[in-house]
Amino acid sequence: MTVKKHIHFDFAEELVQQPLLYQLNRKFDVVVNIRGASVTDEGGFLALELEGEEAEVERVFSFLKEQGVEVVEGLGDAAS
Repeated sequence: MTVKKHIHFDFAEELVQQPLLYQLNRKFDVVVNIRGASVTDEGGFLALELEGEEAEVERVFSFLKEQGVEVVEGLGDAAS
């Protein structure tokens, strides 16, 4: 079943140089729509809309958590 989920995550300075969006596009069969973002050398946040099969979206969540990212469903205050 195809689902559309909004996620929000903050990331620390150690992850700023990691190509997280690139990896999501290459490793997973999901459509990634950026709804909001702010990135500095000290860290940042991304608000994304993910669309794809539910199991694949869950794989994205697991991948991000493995990278040290705390993923929260919803867009969060920053993207409003």
